[in-house]
Amino acid sequence: MIELLIALIPLFKAVHIFALIIWCGGLVTLPLMIAHHDPTDSGEDYRRIRQATHQAYIFCVTPAAVTTVVIGTWLIFLRGVFEPWFYGKLLFVALMVFAHAWIGHIIVEVAETKGRTRIPEPLITLMAILLPMAAVLFLVLAKPDLSGIELPEWLRETRDHPLPFEIPKR
Repeated sequence: MIELLIALIPLFKAVHIFALIIWCGGLVTLPLMIAHHDPTDSGEDYRRIRQATHQAYIFCVTPAAVTTVVIGTWLIFLRGVFEPWFYGKLLFVALMVFAHAWIGHIIVEVAETKGRTRIPEPLITLMAILLPMAAVLFLVLAKPDLSGIELPEWLRETRDHPLPFEIPKR
């Protein structure tokens, strides 16, 4: 079984990258869509942009986010990537997840309180998204040597609790 999983690593990486592209594209697009929510629009126009934003978030961006995180988690264990740069990447991925949830909150607020919700400037939302994305991209591509950063013991040493499955060796 482990051999099959190792053989599928390129496929997992491809799906991970594909889902990541959709997720990141959606996180950039959604704030721009939210900015078009104008309560002075006619009821039909407002309903159309609100539904488009909601459906993009629910049926496209969120499944891509979940796929990215789940397959990324599988790849952590299949590839055994436990390097200092990787922990930084996880921190910035967590910020992307937080931004994703924040955008979802804004979408719900706009839908439930037509005209009464102050929509954040798209530039602010985009910066909250683009900075973690750029940091993840830098860390993944550059894989900088962060060995000079002192990590806590719980990140450097095993906790003597074996995983319920065998970790493949490189």
